[in-house]
Amino acid sequence: MWPEEYNFLLDHAEEVTIDVPHAPEASGSANPVTRRQALRVRLLQQDYERIWPLADTRFRLGGRFAGKAITMIVNNPLYHQWHPADDGSQGETADPVKLPVTKHVVVHFLLDDVREAAPA
Repeated sequence: MWPEEYNFLLDHAEEVTIDVPHAPEASGSANPVTRRQALRVRLLQQDYERIWPLADTRFRLGGRFAGKAITMIVNNPLYHQWHPADDGSQGETADPVKLPVTKHVVVHFLLDDVREAAPA
């Protein structure tokens, strides 16, 4: 199960569909793309660093995403386009009275349906 202490990170997650291209077959013909559901999340840099140890591990979700599982995309070359990326920063550091710089990261989680059929 996804650690409850990190549920707030998924509060503003956006469901997206990503098109993952396949490597060309040995015969030279290209395979079609695979469409995958994913969650796109914008995190504070420090929150991303806290969940880094959860990378590449599949977690079941509850609440709004009950019956789903997520896996954070970090190193898989097939998903290079969706690896964590810098999403800029907010604030200023030149004036100490103003807010400090807050860095953000955009992270994608593969989203899978894991509901199990129950006999009626």
